[in-house]
Amino acid sequence: MISAKQTLQHYWGFTSFRGEQEKIIQSVLDGKDTLALLPTGGGKSVCFQVPVLMKDGLCLVISPLIALMKDQVENLQKRGIASVSLHSGLTFYEVNKILQNAVHGDYKFLYLSPERLETNLFKEFLHSLNISLIVVDEAHCVSQWGYDFRPPYLRIINLRKELPTIPIIALTASATPIVQKDIVEKLKFKQPNIFIESFERNNLSYSVFKVDSKINKLIEILNNVKGSSIIYCRNRRQTKNVADLLQLQNISADFYHAGLLQDERNKKQNDWINNQTRIIVCTNAFGMGIDKSDVRTVIHFDVPDCLENYYQEAGRAGRDGKKAYAVLLYQTEDVKELKVLPELRFPSMTEIRKVYQAVADYLQIPVGLGEGNYYDFDLNEFSKNFKLDSFLVMNVLKVLEQEGHLTFSENIFLPSQVKFTADKNVLNDAEKMYPQTEDVMKCLLRTYEGIYDNRVSIYEKQIAKLCKLPYEKIYTDLELLHNYGIIEYLPQKETPQIHFILNRASAKTLHINQDNYFQRKKQFEKSVEIMLYYLQLENICRSKFIADYFTEAKNNNCGICDNCLKQKKVELTTNDFKKIEQLIYATIPPQGINVKELLTALNEIKKEDFWKVLQLLQDEKIISADERGNVKKADH
Repeated sequence: MISAKQTLQHYWGFTSFRGEQEKIIQSVLDGKDTLALLPTGGGKSVCFQVPVLMKDGLCLVISPLIALMKDQVENLQKRGIASVSLHSGLTFYEVNKILQNAVHGDYKFLYLSPERLETNLFKEFLHSLNISLIVVDEAHCVSQWGYDFRPPYLRIINLRKELPTIPIIALTASATPIVQKDIVEKLKFKQPNIFIESFERNNLSYSVFKVDSKINKLIEILNNVKGSSIIYCRNRRQTKNVADLLQLQNISADFYHAGLLQDERNKKQNDWINNQTRIIVCTNAFGMGIDKSDVRTVIHFDVPDCLENYYQEAGRAGRDGKKAYAVLLYQTEDVKELKVLPELRFPSMTEIRKVYQAVADYLQIPVGLGEGNYYDFDLNEFSKNFKLDSFLVMNVLKVLEQEGHLTFSENIFLPSQVKFTADKNVLNDAEKMYPQTEDVMKCLLRTYEGIYDNRVSIYEKQIAKLCKLPYEKIYTDLELLHNYGIIEYLPQKETPQIHFILNRASAKTLHINQDNYFQRKKQFEKSVEIMLYYLQLENICRSKFIADYFTEAKNNNCGICDNCLKQKKVELTTNDFKKIEQLIYATIPPQGINVKELLTALNEIKKEDFWKVLQLLQDEKIISADERGNVKKADH
């Protein structure tokens, strides 16, 4: 059998694995349930793709994002590896055809959402598929305590009941110890192998700046650090404003968010990847699955709501191993907004029921109907018509999603669909009656299998290329054929969609698990506290703080973050150091003390000297400190 390294070299061109990859691959080959925590850019996909290519059978990859699925499938196809995704834009006929091909062994990788596992059509094919491995990507979505919990992930366990002998590998870039434990329990791992790669990034310098003018600081950073950059903003409007201001300074910049049409998003993304645009200013809709290693700076123009999101987004800098910078800008107003965020993110039950009723009225769905249906949903129009705050609406939709009532997709893409409706006799006459559409008719019938009996997805640009005709004429001919009654033509949609998973309930009887809801709120409050603590962290290495948060390990100082660089500026004589060391050690009571109280008790010591000695005592494990700033003498 071809070895793992030979497989890696054959398909990826690399001669060796990184970090824990080889051990993880061996765990999968041994048929063990495996949990792998690899930092952003750590090569998670190789960990399951290599072992699958070494074995017979199909790999099921469960992923939450259409964009992520499409990127991975395209990357595999470029390497000559047969792969496909079942995304929401496909018709019943197309899904059926893909599953039939999968049964016949046409693919090595089948990507799908957790919701797809629950469809009757997929269940019909499940036991005919020769599945060798189940992959749960973005596995933190399994945990109620994860920052992006998705209820359908909990039901992946039903797949395990159907396929009890098939091993599972769960992968994530960011999961705290409590989330790791939850993933293993929820997926019912049998004697799991757990691999945690270091969360430290030796080449990535973290910095936080409290500023009077964010845009001035941003321009200063971009002028000082050359190269490609990502700037994350809280909302869509701000992405355009910031990009415009940078362009006024002759800095090459563009903006990106989920509200743009897909072609426009693709062009902006490709221009940035190919360095035709230096700076991309975006919402967090940007970045997943994008493989660009030479990003020199990731700058957060606004404060993220949790350390998990911040770490994942900041980690897109410096994947080539060269020096890179993760910078967070904030003002006093940001701190105030972050403190009240839990109340806004978790609306009252009254507000939830009010918005749910308004959504049902807007979509005109009677009680007891709606299950399985998709509806166009214009958030701005809805909020304006019902006089509701759009931020409140988004938060309620998130709650309803986490409670399993519906899903809301902002950037769903449904391709154009066509079905021939005229019978074959009429079709022959139609070619003579409408000769200007003959090329398009013939192309449709030759290119798209099953189009005469089923509605299938078509791509106008592909037809234009095959017919050697202008793109505009293809659209005109399809509209004409539709108007003549020859075909049913449904143009592509990119409008946001609400998908009702359950039939619409009356607002009064809407079921919300309040215990779970308030527990999630408490967990979110803790996440915000940690983010606020990170924001105002002094004299503690930022890289070490982040790594400790995820791994509960005592990691080393990075030496290159803003706090480490400040520490290096503080110089002490040996005698002064010993005096301060003795004072600190003598002042810490057996039960420990908060570091701020300790600093107040030792106010005769210069603040910078205090922090320098405290950090060294911690590094030498003479004292220990937790994430809330409590210090105590280490047990010896």
